[in-house]
Amino acid sequence: MSRYTEYLTQITDRETLGLHPLPIDDAELLYELIAQINAVNHEHREDSLHFFIYNVLPGTTAAARVKAKFLKEIILGEAIVKEISPAFAFEQLSHMKGGPSIEVLLDLALGDDHTIAKRAAEVLTTQVFLYDADTDRLAKAFENGNPIATAILESYAKAEFYTKLPDIPEEIELVTFVAGIGDISTDLLSPGSDAHSRSDRELHGQCMFEHNKAQQQALQALKEKHPDKRVMLVAEKGTMGVGSSRMSGVNNVALWIGKPASPFVPFVNIAPVVAGTNGISPIFLTTVGVTGGIGIDLKNWRKKFDENGKLVVDAEGQPVLEQVYSVDTGTVLTINTKTKKLYKDGQEVMDVSSSFTPQKIEFMKAGGSYAIEFGKKLQTFAAKTLGIVAPTVYAPSKEISNEGQGLTAVEKIFNKNAVGTSGATLHAGSYVRVKVNIVGSQDTTGLMTSQELEAMAATVISPTVDAGYQSGCHTASVWDSKSQQNIPKLMKFMHDFGLITARDPKGIYHSMTDVIHKVLNDLTVDDWAIIIGGDSHTRMSKGVAFGADSGTVALALATGEASMPIPESVKVTFKGKMKDHLDFRDVVHATQLQMLKEFNGENVFQGRVIEVHIGTLLADQAFTFTDWTAEMKAKASICISQPDTLIESLEIAKNRIKIMIEKGMDNDKQVLKRLIDKANKRIDEIRSGEKPPLAPDENAQYYAEFVVDLDRIDEPMIADPDVHNADASKRYTHDTIRDLSYYGGEKPVDLGFVGSCMVHKGDIKIVSKMLKNLEEQYGKVEFHAPLVVAAPTYNIIDELKAEGDWDVLEKYSGFEFDDASPKTSARTKYDNILYLERPGCNLCMGNQEKAEQGDTVMATSTRLFQGRVVKDSDRKKGESLLASTPVVVLSAILGRTPTIEEYKAAVKDIQLTQFAPPIKKLTERPLATDQISF
Repeated sequence: MSRYTEYLTQITDRETLGLHPLPIDDAELLYELIAQINAVNHEHREDSLHFFIYNVLPGTTAAARVKAKFLKEIILGEAIVKEISPAFAFEQLSHMKGGPSIEVLLDLALGDDHTIAKRAAEVLTTQVFLYDADTDRLAKAFENGNPIATAILESYAKAEFYTKLPDIPEEIELVTFVAGIGDISTDLLSPGSDAHSRSDRELHGQCMFEHNKAQQQALQALKEKHPDKRVMLVAEKGTMGVGSSRMSGVNNVALWIGKPASPFVPFVNIAPVVAGTNGISPIFLTTVGVTGGIGIDLKNWRKKFDENGKLVVDAEGQPVLEQVYSVDTGTVLTINTKTKKLYKDGQEVMDVSSSFTPQKIEFMKAGGSYAIEFGKKLQTFAAKTLGIVAPTVYAPSKEISNEGQGLTAVEKIFNKNAVGTSGATLHAGSYVRVKVNIVGSQDTTGLMTSQELEAMAATVISPTVDAGYQSGCHTASVWDSKSQQNIPKLMKFMHDFGLITARDPKGIYHSMTDVIHKVLNDLTVDDWAIIIGGDSHTRMSKGVAFGADSGTVALALATGEASMPIPESVKVTFKGKMKDHLDFRDVVHATQLQMLKEFNGENVFQGRVIEVHIGTLLADQAFTFTDWTAEMKAKASICISQPDTLIESLEIAKNRIKIMIEKGMDNDKQVLKRLIDKANKRIDEIRSGEKPPLAPDENAQYYAEFVVDLDRIDEPMIADPDVHNADASKRYTHDTIRDLSYYGGEKPVDLGFVGSCMVHKGDIKIVSKMLKNLEEQYGKVEFHAPLVVAAPTYNIIDELKAEGDWDVLEKYSGFEFDDASPKTSARTKYDNILYLERPGCNLCMGNQEKAEQGDTVMATSTRLFQGRVVKDSDRKKGESLLASTPVVVLSAILGRTPTIEEYKAAVKDIQLTQFAPPIKKLTERPLATDQISF
């Protein structure tokens, strides 16, 4: 059977789903299409021509290489296609974004035919996705006196690929569509259970609003009613895009309300408009910028104060909100991009300057942030090659330098890693390019990242990146047909690109499904590092880490850089003594609760870096705090550690990296070995005092400072989705934190889950010790609800086996994972037993397995959003409460929440994850400006 026949069969299958033909990336199929185009009487010639012109993926795909070569033949007259003139061939090359198309355009521009060379040069001056091989050819041709090369370089130096683009319109008319009340998670826009289809953009678009067809039809009807306006997707009384960066979420939004990026590339849309009463989640807003979209903080509700200026609160102690202006579905609004104001019925309702900074306007004009990043590098190259100073075209990097003001920890890291600045000491609010040290790609977004890399014509990881890692944890639970089809292909691509991969494309080392955040936490061996990862929980406890969309991950892998503002920081310290019966997870939840009370319901963490002076806690345990900062809506978190603690954490990381090397995971460039060398160097610097652990200056300035009082924490703390709150905006927010006694030992629990990135080795040991404790108290242990346990990594399981804890878990388990025969379908029913699941995300991800519909789940994981871990049923709402490991274990055994007395008895004599505040302040005396060295 020919590739084309197979393609026709696929087209027929997709038609039954209401889908168009899948965009082509296969070279062999394209060769067949070209043969049918050349056969003027072929029965499939017309369709083949259409597919060739309008349905080939650009960039470095195999199909793009074949297409570019054939277009070159048409331009040179070596092939004649009446429907594709040389001019039309050039137009198509201009939309192919790089890689083979740039190679062809350079061949033509530097060729002997002056007319063709001039036209090729005109197209080249509109392109920005050039890499070293391309720029080297231009530089060499220029040195040899080629006038075309000179003209191209002069155009690049002026950045005409940007300056000749049309400006954004002065007025943008909008019509609102309220997607939901309260926080809108990216699961609503791109459900985790549909992760397998993310790389098929049209298919994935069908899952928008969690497959709610009525809501999709309402959105379509609104678009048809207002064809002259751009739809703005709104989170009313909430934040848009919480939960993760999820490029697929923005892609879906763009597919429904954006505009096509190119007439020759199907289902790739850009420029969506999104908004929220409380703004946009920081990492989601970055993703919106990737597409040149607009994100608006509406502020259309505000806190209510009485006549005495006192905050008005409801029965739950939550601030009461009053409406400033309505954004109900169908509301027409206008943005003036010159005045940067939002208008309703001709009246100004708010300032939107923060949505239209010079940098964001550049993204909008260029169609996305990639074009700006590559354009800046291309302009710099051209000016340097010509020996001139590049004219100022782009908005200069915003540099804020406050004389006499010390630096926070994140300000120090950004100053150390800044690229292309004036050299001034920079403070929060500055907008800079920074070097990225570690990059992580996870498996449900990895296919999109690989597509983005192909689209930007990247073929190898930037040499300035210390390490890149491709995980396999999000698809670890079920090795189904979709995973079997997608994941090996992903691993091969990333391995060839230069990343360390969880699965070996050559099949030599055992497939690893370790949780990506745990691996990245070990690979980060420098507390001054910047980490970018394709998941919102990229929140390392060494260095500063930013969760990012698949595109930003691709950009970091390809260029070794990222651009962003230096965030403001909130300083968190501790006082008092942690009680022995509590777990550190309780401290994490109490931090959020105490913060909200301290600041009258204002989340001062949102959009900022939490600088937590944790001091005495090892990186594994400290990660429980930094991980949770995603749920605090913080942009990132930084742990400030004592020297001895940091050294011990680095030694643990070294040992785990050595195990990875012993398993055969290092590559030809010995990336892992170099990390061990780097860790040894850092340890020597700390021990010698040459470079102490990262610490802020004594006179650093913070947005806020907050002290967590450990003495005020008496009971285990539980994050409750509060699914029955009369105010829908207060459901599923992570902000409702309750103590154990609130439930009176009476709330039924249908399933317990210990796992995800929030747990470490100590948590799994706690499960083992509790089982032994309860056996001693009651003679035997009976589960009145299922308990699912998923260790974060294989290393942890190996250590537990060596220490005897795994034997206890096996004794009580009714199911234990088997890598030789992994599950091929998701579990839908659970027995009241202990399930020992494969290392990985498991229930926390919600893309493969879930609890039974309508269950009440008690979990150690991070997500309590509607439908994430458990869906609603006809009988009741599903709810996922989040708590510490001992609370989860006991709840599963009892089938209900325990009383405080039952809890204390169950954890008696068990060493939980304890924490004591550092005795000394973890700050440094600031140096004079001329002495600062990073």
